[in-house]
Amino acid sequence: TLFAIGVGDRVVAKVEDIAAYPPEADGLPIVATFEGVLVEQIVSLEADLVIAGGNFFTPPDAIAQLRSVGIPVVVLYAGSVEEALAGIELLGIAAGAAEGAADLTASMRAEFDRLAASTAGLVKPKTFYEIDATSKIYTVPAGSLYAEMLELAGADPITTNESYEISLEEVIAADPEVILLGDDADYTTAADVAARPGWSGIRAVLDGKVLPIPEYVLGTRPGPRLAEGLRALIRALHPEVLG
Repeated sequence: TLFAIGVGDRVVAKVEDIAAYPPEADGLPIVATFEGVLVEQIVSLEADLVIAGGNFFTPPDAIAQLRSVGIPVVVLYAGSVEEALAGIELLGIAAGAAEGAADLTASMRAEFDRLAASTAGLVKPKTFYEIDATSKIYTVPAGSLYAEMLELAGADPITTNESYEISLEEVIAADPEVILLGDDADYTTAADVAARPGWSGIRAVLDGKVLPIPEYVLGTRPGPRLAEGLRALIRALHPEVLG
């Protein structure tokens, strides 16, 4: 988001990211990993603004430490498309690029409106969006930004609670008509899904409707590529409406 609103040259560090984007950020030092936040390194870089993830994506104690040494921390967690857009605008204000952020969100809103109109009135297939299933099975929570994205794309999403976990029994009982392989599509194929114990009788598997989706579409990326993500979802679910 910071690069998209024109302040990428001011970014001094980043989090560990398994799907690096944008390419211009590749050389930045990593100051937060899946194990924790390197507070001392952030301080040593003389950062005067930190952007953090809410809902415990950034540990609250790290946020408190940074604030205790006088570094402002903006904490964002989008529960809806509108909250994601509002977050971009807040970042613009915090980074002194309010105009660039407003231009970005205006174009995103227009594209969201256009894409949502293209799926209005369509039959909505019952859809399971798989975030990951390497150990437990993870999908989108009810009432989340990601469930909203699926609904806008013309799906009837199978959802879970805020833990993101869903049981095999729940997936089988829901009997999805479409399975979208999201964050794990790089290493999971339709054949892998069909070979899982208990999955072979699911309608999506029987009908050949297990489809890969670019990992950034939903995942944890409520940023400037959301409209692109919605387009990818529609292309998978209702390819006829996009030509």
